[in-house]
Amino acid sequence: MRSFLASSIGVAAVAALTLPSVATAATTTASAPAAAVEPAGSTQSLPLAPLPGANRVGGGSSQEGLAAREVRPFSLVGVVWDNARDELRGSVQVRTRARASGAWSTWQDVETHNQDHGADPGTPEAAGPLRGSTAPLWVGDSDAVEARVEAEPAGDGQDAAPLPRGLRLDLVDPGAGPAEGDAGENTRAVETPDVLPALDEAATRAEAAEVTGAGIEAADVAGADSMARPPIGPRPRIITRRGWGADERLRERGFVYTKSVKVAFVHHTATGNGYSCAQSASVLRGIYRYHVKSSGWRDIGYNFAVDKCGNIYEGRAGGVARAVMGAHTLGFNTNSTGIAVLGTYNRTNPSAAALRAVEQLAAWKLGLYGLNPKGKSTLVSGGGNRYKKGRSVRFNAIAGHRDGFATDCPGARLYSRLGTARVAAAQYQGRR
Repeated sequence: MRSFLASSIGVAAVAALTLPSVATAATTTASAPAAAVEPAGSTQSLPLAPLPGANRVGGGSSQEGLAAREVRPFSLVGVVWDNARDELRGSVQVRTRARASGAWSTWQDVETHNQDHGADPGTPEAAGPLRGSTAPLWVGDSDAVEARVEAEPAGDGQDAAPLPRGLRLDLVDPGAGPAEGDAGENTRAVETPDVLPALDEAATRAEAAEVTGAGIEAADVAGADSMARPPIGPRPRIITRRGWGADERLRERGFVYTKSVKVAFVHHTATGNGYSCAQSASVLRGIYRYHVKSSGWRDIGYNFAVDKCGNIYEGRAGGVARAVMGAHTLGFNTNSTGIAVLGTYNRTNPSAAALRAVEQLAAWKLGLYGLNPKGKSTLVSGGGNRYKKGRSVRFNAIAGHRDGFATDCPGARLYSRLGTARVAAAQYQGRR
């Protein structure tokens, strides 16, 4: 990443008393159903300012930042701006100070995924008070921060385009959640009453019949094999929203459903890989709060999340077996489901446990609606940067985010595993 004109303080730890402090009020929560657990967590929102020597272009600045300062404890960070239609074309870096050791991190890149997630154009959720935002970055328990943002040069010696207006740094404290212990890096989460247990095939078929009313009839489901009882993957173990500590007062009331689930879009959260499996629920609570309070979405965008140890988590509320409309693949949220693997997989391989969880989850979720994971389905674009609104697009039943939107998500290393995932998911359904 290009160096900044403004100088910054060194990487060495800075004594706490030498840093300016800030006492920013936590964002308020909207009224919603009573929380399943004692609510916790907060968001600090700190405005960014032009850096010394930054160019002024188009009424704005080409470089903005935040000087190193002490803040209230936080664990996840992202940059937010006023207008969701504006794009941040440039680079974002932050460095943070760990509470436990007092040591500063090196500069870390924040992914400026521009508009590739979010509600489909024309939907009520898209009409809300949405804000532009980068991907959130998990940094762990921290108490000081420094940030810098630089616009991308226009090329041919021209000045860079101005940065979006209203840039600010949002620092998220996910709060404490239930059943969070000192699980090891390769240990699955402890069983709690807030976990949906795995089901065998018979119980899964009963669940499918309940979800679809009269049960699944293959002839009525696009992409299904022509058989009276289409294969269906057994339901894997799923940690519920209550299990990971979702504060239900944050999200909007009610749910939005679509007719079916024809495609499972796989994502990475781009939050980095520096989390332990014991922290997965905290990461998810941080993403949830960031999506709702910072980005302005009605709920967390993903329908499901998977961590590096293979734990599966319920995402957007509305029922894990239902066709809940998410905000994960802009333009193709209708009749699809979004599965996000916690972490960043551009240059890091996803774990075998995470891949297995994605395969099992996709086999079950697609099987509920009669889909063969090795098959294809057609979705109609709601509008995006790759397919115009109204265009019919043929997708693999297990697709990557980049298949529906011009983006790096789910990262090259995870995307390259999707072919194998389709075959394995079909096998979990009992197909050859």
